[in-house]
Amino acid sequence: MALAKRQTKWGHKGLLEVRAFLFAYYLRAAMQNSDDKLKKIISHCKEYGYVFPSSEIYDGLSATYDYGQYGSELKNNIKEYWWKAMTRLHENIVGIDAAIFMHPTTWKASGHVDAFNDPLIDNKDSKKRYRADVLLEDYIKKLEAKNDKEVEKAKNKFGDAFNEEQFRATNPNVLRNQEKINTVESRMKAALEASDLVGLKELIEDLEIADPETGSRNWTEVRQFNLMFSTELGSVAGDAATIYLRPETAQGIFVNFLNVQKSGRMKIPFGIAQIGKAFRNEIIARQFIFRMREFEQMEMQFFIKPGTDGEWYNYWKDARINWHKALGMGTENYKFHDHLKLAHYANAACDIEFNFPMGFKELEGIHSRTDFDLGNHEKFSGKKLRYHETESGESYVPYVIETSIGLDRMFLATLTYAYTEETLEDGSERVVLRIPPALAPVKVAVLPLLNKDGLPEKAREIVDQLKLYFNLQYDAKDAIGRRYRRQDAIGTPYCITIDHDTLNDNCVTIRERDSMQQERVSIDRVREIVEAKVSMNVLLGKLV
Repeated sequence: MALAKRQTKWGHKGLLEVRAFLFAYYLRAAMQNSDDKLKKIISHCKEYGYVFPSSEIYDGLSATYDYGQYGSELKNNIKEYWWKAMTRLHENIVGIDAAIFMHPTTWKASGHVDAFNDPLIDNKDSKKRYRADVLLEDYIKKLEAKNDKEVEKAKNKFGDAFNEEQFRATNPNVLRNQEKINTVESRMKAALEASDLVGLKELIEDLEIADPETGSRNWTEVRQFNLMFSTELGSVAGDAATIYLRPETAQGIFVNFLNVQKSGRMKIPFGIAQIGKAFRNEIIARQFIFRMREFEQMEMQFFIKPGTDGEWYNYWKDARINWHKALGMGTENYKFHDHLKLAHYANAACDIEFNFPMGFKELEGIHSRTDFDLGNHEKFSGKKLRYHETESGESYVPYVIETSIGLDRMFLATLTYAYTEETLEDGSERVVLRIPPALAPVKVAVLPLLNKDGLPEKAREIVDQLKLYFNLQYDAKDAIGRRYRRQDAIGTPYCITIDHDTLNDNCVTIRERDSMQQERVSIDRVREIVEAKVSMNVLLGKLV
């Protein structure tokens, strides 16, 4: 009766508008905490020299960022961890650095010219543009979150006696949501594989998916948009001079397969690793450095004998998730997500997702690429890209398992985990970046208690002893408590304080970032203590 009265007062259209408004209001409220954390990370990155808006003095350029003095150090440390884990811990993996510009036929052979598209949909009211598949994936994740909430409630209720597998298989709410998930996934997969843009829009409309920001359901048709940047080589304009900024680093590895294999006398199975820039003309570049038009990838292509792809695919899934978990950023923050729609080159694919401020999103992809890439480059180039087994005399085009991680996303994942606001026992507050110590930009800060009485000179002696081993910082400005807070905000694992007693007993106070515990130690032990926590080799040792 109440609903009928409202319909009489406002009309059906007006009631829909009110519902849309309420939907948007509650959605924004639910997202507020995650949005707030992302905003705090962005602000912290700028204030403390991690990330700056690019060309900021000219009001910036959309979705482009510059890495500051600490951000570039963190990026380099992430790269070192990945590179050494790939090339130092695997005798059969080597690294290259291929050019950004490649012969344009490369991208025809790889399928990017014809198939590197995103399905986009616009909201007529908000004028916002979205990827249709991402809208549907977010809908599925909301249903999955409902099921996780049901499981969590039951777990708290039944304690140790709780059987999660049985609960998921029998609980009516969970089963109802799972049935919806299965139906949406099935329809979505069919539409994506058939490039059925009409079917994608129909699914969005059937599910009453609304604009995440406004709640409007006034959608345009779904359209495909190619993501490659084109440019011209040389002084003559025209199609003959058109080349592309690479949209991925993988193809530079594939076209160098024979060069590396022969010059390095590599035997199958073997891998080629690369770190480098890639460029995609993202229409929807947003969420800070999570999705940008210029970004950096860390990719490894592992060449294998056909028929062994299932075994190696599972091997690299395990190896890559172990690489992430060794950092200690919470096992609960990672999960695997199998692809509904496989890329044109793949027979199996999954993502390692991380719990970013905006929810679980792709951090790394593992793909079984079959022989598509080498086979197509062989076809388009007219050159044989085969491997010859000397023992058996067999010749074949190798299959490939790919691991590909976004460096910028790994950077954001690290800061998402690290950024912490704390209220201390004395009621004061601090912001600390709990960056895994081996990745921290500054490993140790050397702080003379006072900027006089010979303390700075003694502090400089310690700096000279340690600077060959660690990236460190000397800071003599402000009260010692304020300097501690500044190093906490930078993410420095250790602070070393030199006081008047140091001049007599040759000991210093070493303070640990996370616990804030302080210990009086001999200067001779400082390097040993710091190295035990921040050494890259200690971190890599967890993977051996």
